[in-house]
This record gives sequence, structure tokens and C-alpha cells, in this order.
Amino acid sequence: YPNHDAIDYYHRYHEDDQLFADLGLNCFRTSIAWTRIFPNGDEEQPNEAGLKFYDDVFDDLLSHQIEPVITLSHFEMPYHLVKKYGGWRSRKVIDFFVKFATVVFDRYKDKVKYWMTFNEINNQVGMMNEWSLFTNSGLLIKPDEDKEAVMFQAAHYEAVASALAVQIGHRINPDFQIGCMVAMGPVYPATPNPNDVFKAERTMQTNYYLADVQVKGKYPAFLDRYFDRHAFNLDITLEDRDVLLAGKVDYIGFSYYASHVTEASQDEPTDFITMGHNREVKNSTLQRSDWGWEIDPVGLRYALNWFSDRYEVPLFIVENGFGAFDKINQDGHIQDDYRIDYLRQHINQMRLAVEVDGVKLMGYTPWGIIDLVSAGTGQMEKRYGVIYVDKDDQGKGTLARSKKASFDWFQKVIRSNGDDLA
Repeated sequence: YPNHDAIDYYHRYHEDDQLFADLGLNCFRTSIAWTRIFPNGDEEQPNEAGLKFYDDVFDDLLSHQIEPVITLSHFEMPYHLVKKYGGWRSRKVIDFFVKFATVVFDRYKDKVKYWMTFNEINNQVGMMNEWSLFTNSGLLIKPDEDKEAVMFQAAHYEAVASALAVQIGHRINPDFQIGCMVAMGPVYPATPNPNDVFKAERTMQTNYYLADVQVKGKYPAFLDRYFDRHAFNLDITLEDRDVLLAGKVDYIGFSYYASHVTEASQDEPTDFITMGHNREVKNSTLQRSDWGWEIDPVGLRYALNWFSDRYEVPLFIVENGFGAFDKINQDGHIQDDYRIDYLRQHINQMRLAVEVDGVKLMGYTPWGIIDLVSAGTGQMEKRYGVIYVDKDDQGKGTLARSKKASFDWFQKVIRSNGDDLA
């Protein structure tokens, strides 16, 4: 399977960083693998070889005037913590994560300014399936467990860990910019029916409550009431609430790929919360990708405005891209006009959000610049990059890199700072 060893950036980062420099990138988003620093997660001392590797990577990026944008935890929790502690269901894991964060903050305090704590931390809220619960929180739900209660508890511990990390990071280097990272997919009502409208709004409130917790430092009132009604008896202490308030993030990083449409059911509960069981409706006004994702450039402008109005902090689009099957022409070239079209439309809406709407946007890092393994499907053939990697879904290939048509186009966009989208 291709996800067993990915695209081998580990051994090829010099080559890849040079391509990023040729493209004109001034920042590059990646993550620090927790397991490279603490292989089991609960060791007393970090792995120096892992720390040295990231020293080398960051030094190489900086030599090209490319700023590292670093996520602390991106779907790679040490499996030992899953087996021994049950993943984030255990409060003990807070201490392990905080130690990891402290070590890397201190080690790279002069090399990395922009950080995010947990990648797409809210996937588990909107999806609540085996994949999201495991990738977000290392959760393996037992047959007799209420997975909703387990998820809310795990997410709380992650939020506390994030808040503690923010406080520690700011003490280590007051210039650090530390953000949260959420998956954003705007939810529209299926009809003007007030029930559909309220269902869409409540779904948004629920899906992004972890942004409330990390940006505002507190839980939304409707969710506290929901916890009480369901008698979840979550371990949320007064001290935890103080920590959340003291460890608010500096900005919101988010991914955006598609939007969604929902409708209320006939027997909708009074709170309009149906975790993991929302009724989704196809949007007949939009086209779809090969994987059925609705292509909605205006939705990105909507998302930017929604976040801006609700939180009043700077925003950073750290994932946005078009997964597609790429065809290699006889001359070896890939003419991926569909990717160019997708990026062009989304960048244009991003520009409108900044210039017309006044949104404070820090930056834009498309997913994934270079072809990589899809976390959701485990496929290599679901390609996102403007740089092609010779590897297939069976894990076979030379791993050779080559530039697609979208590379030259995006290079032009960067050089013009977005003015030339032709």
C-alpha cells in the first residue's frame, strides 16, 4: 500500500525543497511526526535523531527563504498511546502531548514561527466514524460504549492540551503564532423552510464548537446544555475551563475543499443535534470531483466571512485543492487544466474576501503542492499536487518528481501575488 512509506520526503527533502523554491513558495506547511520525537509517546527523553532530522529540514527550507508552517499532530498519534492508554480518552495523554510540544517549541524556537496544534480536530465531530475517531483521537470504540460521549471527552482533553501548549509556546517565544486547525465545509439549508435553515445553522455551530473552545476559550452554551441533558458526566473541571481561557489560539488555520447541504428530518429533536446522522442533500447547482466532492469556490468566501465575523482573528487557509486522476501524455507531460481551473476560482474568491469583505487572511497553502497519499482513501492516484510523483496505488514507481502544467501556472500566480490568474 502506498501509505506504508508515502512519497519519501524523508530522503528527498533537498530535491523537493528546491522544487518548492523554483515554484516560488515563501512558506511550506508540514508536520512534526510525534513518533519521530517520542516513538512510544511516553518516553522520558526525546529521540535526538528525530530532532536532528527536523533541524535539517527546517534549515534547508529557510536556506530557500521558505518559512516552515508546522502542525504538531497530524493524524499520527503514537500507537503505543492507543494500546496502553486508549488514545485521547485518557487524561494522561495531555501530559505526553505537552511534553512533546514543549520539546519541539524549545528546539525550533528560532526556526519556526507559525504553528498549529491538532490537524482538522473537528473531523470526529462532523463524521463520528471509525476513521475520524481514530485519526483525530486514537479512539477504538468498544461495543458497549457511547461513542459520542467518548468523543466529546477525548476532544476536551485535546483542547486542554492545545491550550497548555499555546501558553508554553508563548512563554518560550512570544513571537510564536500558534493556531488551531479545523476542517471547514459550509453547511447550507436544503430549502428556505425555517427548520432546514436552523438545522444548517445548528450543524455549523456543532461542527465548529472546537473553534469556539480554542479561539474564545470556552464551550458554547448550547453544548453545555446538551452535555447535561444527555448525562455524559464529562471530566471537564473548573481548572480545565481556566486553562482553556488562558490558552486561546492566535489564529484559525483551516482546510476547505467542498460545501454541504442539509435538511431537517420530520422527527428532528428540539435541539436539532443529530451527531453523525445529519441528512445530507446533493447540491444540484454545483459540479463534483471524481470522488463526489462538490466544487464550490464561493463557499470558500462564505467560510472566510463566517470565521471572520464569528471569531475576529486572522485566518490561514492551510489546505485547499483538487483531488483528481491525472493522465500522463505521450510526451510525459500532465496537462491538468481542471486543477488550474479549481485553484483559479478559489483564489479569486479568496481575493474578494480580502479586498471586498475585509477578511484578515494570513496565507494560503494549497493541498498538497506535491502528490501525496490521501489520508481519507489511502490512494496515491487521488492526486492533488502541482508536482507529480511517480508512484501508484500498489506502491510501485520510481518516486521521480516532475512538474505538471499547474506548476507553471501557480508559479505565475505567486510571482504576481495573485494578480495574474489567467
